[in-house]
Amino acid sequence: MFFRKINFFFILILLTVNQAFTQSVSDKKARKYSNEFLAIGVGARALGMSNASITTVNDVTAGYWNPAGLLEMEGNLSVGLMHSEYFAGIAKYDYGAIATPIDSNSALGFSFIRFGVDNIPNTTELIDAEGNVDYNRITTFSAADYAFLLSYARKMNIPGLRIGANVKVIHRRAGDFAKSWGFGLDAAAKYDYKKWKFAAVARDVTTTYNAWSFDLSDEMKATLLRENNELPENSVEITMPRLIIGIAREEVIKEKIYILAEFDADFTFDGKRNVVVSGDPVSIDPHVGVEISYDKIVFLRGGVGNIQKVKSDVGSRNVTTFQPNFGVGLNIKPLNLTIDYAFTDIGDQSVALYSHVFSLKFNLHKQPL
Repeated sequence: MFFRKINFFFILILLTVNQAFTQSVSDKKARKYSNEFLAIGVGARALGMSNASITTVNDVTAGYWNPAGLLEMEGNLSVGLMHSEYFAGIAKYDYGAIATPIDSNSALGFSFIRFGVDNIPNTTELIDAEGNVDYNRITTFSAADYAFLLSYARKMNIPGLRIGANVKVIHRRAGDFAKSWGFGLDAAAKYDYKKWKFAAVARDVTTTYNAWSFDLSDEMKATLLRENNELPENSVEITMPRLIIGIAREEVIKEKIYILAEFDADFTFDGKRNVVVSGDPVSIDPHVGVEISYDKIVFLRGGVGNIQKVKSDVGSRNVTTFQPNFGVGLNIKPLNLTIDYAFTDIGDQSVALYSHVFSLKFNLHKQPL
């Protein structure tokens, strides 16, 4: 009976793998790290657990991690907000989301993400046509990535099984001279079996395409050619499917004290990556998170991820490195407000610029529907 119930997970996995392999064979121009701003993560809870979240997410951030988790939200309307800064405050990451149940069997959510660098000096027109330097010709622009996610979740007739999907629109731009629009789909599922929880998320399951267009001034073109650069051409950027599977379990270790552990593994299909299992075309990146809570009010979190092999400082021997993350949370029940904090890195271990990340979740009209 159990194996028959989880057939949906195997179908989802097979569809993702088949699409990924088909795309890798038919199109060799797919970029390995396309739309990577969507892989950073949202919500300080998940970031503190090294992004091990697709199985246990049960709030408004499920619209990003696993839309099937929207069915486990508390309240009739949930709002989530997050702001973080990376690279010593140069890059800013903003997230906002809202979600609500439609009825007892379905839920709907909307998420917004922006990752950008602002006030970048544009010096391509610093020198005029006569060779004169004019600092008044320096302008500024922003390079930013935007994502808009519409999420839907629904309970299935099989007890414990929920499914979900995202429709996402992606907009990327660099000032007024380069921009792209993209479209993609995610598919997801969650299944509870006794004390065990299982999840599978297929991101960009149909392959996501970003269509780039460029509008360069004559002076900018001349500057690029003078420096022996090629002029960019309108093109299509492809994001390959990614499959994430997870398993989790929660136990009561003492009265009002809970411990939850989740293990996730990211499967990518675009060739070798510097992860634990590096293959061509499949690579596997595992990460694990743990959360200890007291009466579901105070939370202490930790996780390990970004496991890589790097060259040792002494000799040419490879050593294995990993990235630890930490976090805390406070659920203020009278206000229906949760405040989460994480101490985490964007993933560049060579720089190791850890960031302080705060996020808020607010549930409105907590009475049941």
